[in-house]
Amino acid sequence: MQNKVNTICYTLMPDHLHWLFQLKDLPLNDVVRQYKSITTVNINKFNYSNGSIWQQNYFEHQLRTEEDLINQARYIVANPLRAKLVNEVGEYPFWDCVYL
Repeated sequence: MQNKVNTICYTLMPDHLHWLFQLKDLPLNDVVRQYKSITTVNINKFNYSNGSIWQQNYFEHQLRTEEDLINQARYIVANPLRAKLVNEVGEYPFWDCVYL
């Protein structure tokens, strides 16, 4: 997916993914479909299983200002704190953000 989007930040939670990215050449629905397909194949291969991994839907939020972008990045990075998985963001291993 590296050549299809510019990842700004993400947090992989136990039951969902928050991913903030800038589209390049593909429309959003194609990026999501390809990501779900690639990860499902790899997870099933790793687990010696065969089945659905992701829910059919996804939620999107179009950012219009730099302030929106920063607020969404903060929200995504702080998700493990709100879920009480860790006491500090740095304790959670499954995230990254270009701003930090």
